Amino acid sequence: MKIAIIGAGVAGLTTAKVLVQGGHEVEIFDRAPDVGGVWSQTRRYPGLTTQSPAAQYSFSDFPMPKGFPEWPTGAQVQEYLAAYATASGLDPLLRLSTTVTSVVRADDGWLVGAAGQETRYDRVVVANGVFCEPAVPEFEGRTEYATAGGKVLAATDFHDAEQARGKRVLVVGYGKSACDVTVPISTVAASTDVIARQLLWKVPRKVGGVLNFKMLLLTRMGEALFRYLRLRGMEKFLHGPGNGMRRSMLNSIGSVSVRQFKLEQAGLVPQGQMEDIVKGAIGLATEGFFEGVADGSIVVHRDLTIRRLLVVDGQPSAELANGAVLPADLIVCATGFVQGVPFLEEDVQQSLFDARGNFLLYRQIQPIDVRGLYFNGYNSSFFSPLNAEMAALWIAADLAGTLDLPPVEQRREAVTAQLAFMDVATATHHCRGTKIIPFSLKNIDEVLGDLDLQIPRATRASHWLNPVSPAAYGKLTPRLLQRLAGSTEQRNPLIPSA
Repeated sequence: MKIAIIGAGVAGLTTAKVLVQGGHEVEIFDRAPDVGGVWSQTRRYPGLTTQSPAAQYSFSDFPMPKGFPEWPTGAQVQEYLAAYATASGLDPLLRLSTTVTSVVRADDGWLVGAAGQETRYDRVVVANGVFCEPAVPEFEGRTEYATAGGKVLAATDFHDAEQARGKRVLVVGYGKSACDVTVPISTVAASTDVIARQLLWKVPRKVGGVLNFKMLLLTRMGEALFRYLRLRGMEKFLHGPGNGMRRSMLNSIGSVSVRQFKLEQAGLVPQGQMEDIVKGAIGLATEGFFEGVADGSIVVHRDLTIRRLLVVDGQPSAELANGAVLPADLIVCATGFVQGVPFLEEDVQQSLFDARGNFLLYRQIQPIDVRGLYFNGYNSSFFSPLNAEMAALWIAADLAGTLDLPPVEQRREAVTAQLAFMDVATATHHCRGTKIIPFSLKNIDEVLGDLDLQIPRATRASHWLNPVSPAAYGKLTPRLLQRLAGSTEQRNPLIPSA
């Protein structure tokens, strides 16, 4: 089949590799001039690093270079993905600096509009990602503020710390990207203030300065600490009546974080307890952030928003919700992203979402009511490359007609139940249904269950106490492709065997 893949980030590249190996004709579109998606040079902000260590943020058959640090920089991740594309033979298939403007159904296929022309494809994979379009607040008074020389930028449009040199800077947000970008800004700015609507729990990279956080949250045991829609084995024990083990373990991490980062002294202890972390965003603490708070180079205004922008004595400023006015030459917004697919037809978009705007995707991959359209990368996780790679296998199997899926209504019920569960688990903070943290491995297990594939039981058991290794899944792609090749030969007896 002829397949169009929209997006040349982690999900788009691994999907292309698997489908090319499966014998499909593939083209990969991306509006950026380089591969990488969120890691593209056009979107990187200073201070950007991975949230997961290099060993976990990698494909099963293509490890990060040994010379990379444990938490690679944005530039290093882009370098890694470019090397992956080259090694996988994808470079000739890339259509970079090319924006997809329309995807329209055409009989049993799709017409994809890009670069002023339409091309027909049999199937389309949307892999533009859930961190594609930044969400920047509409501040009152922005026109007058800009006239006075003030600037408002999304973090993804802030590419050089020198843009902040000597300026009075406000960073809006308290997620990982906000804290990451704040640190380099604080080294050159005249003042650096963080406006945090809600404080989030931060996990130290080294808990107590000793234990790597991956030993706690990037294991199957760590994932099992959070109650899932369906419980099995040890999970039933951990979440059983009267068993406070999991709560104690999670909240003990919170207690360590409070002491380690001196949050009480700084007045930055989040509301609730560490066990509530999944209801906001599981964020890795940025090195240097709380140190900056301690030495005064970073000032955090907690539980506040910007009410309006204004000009005071000719100087661009911002008024906070409590009435305080801060000078603000530059405002950097790390306020999340808009999850959307504007290139799809209106009726297709309507069928993709529920009444609240949540994506209705079976296994985070397949729309319930739209044939021939797939999504990958719409399962934001701790193991994004691995989750995307396993989703690519699922897509390849479905294209080959070998998946034995439940009836449509049963799939719809499963998607509805999953969204209802995530509403409760994350207090509706699941990015329109695209966030699966902290249930990354549950998603992988469900996808592999559909494929009747799995890594050895002993290996899975080792991942209960040790960080999950993507390399452990390295044999699954060749196994599935061999199976699909055999299935094709059975359906087409004239095709010679390899």
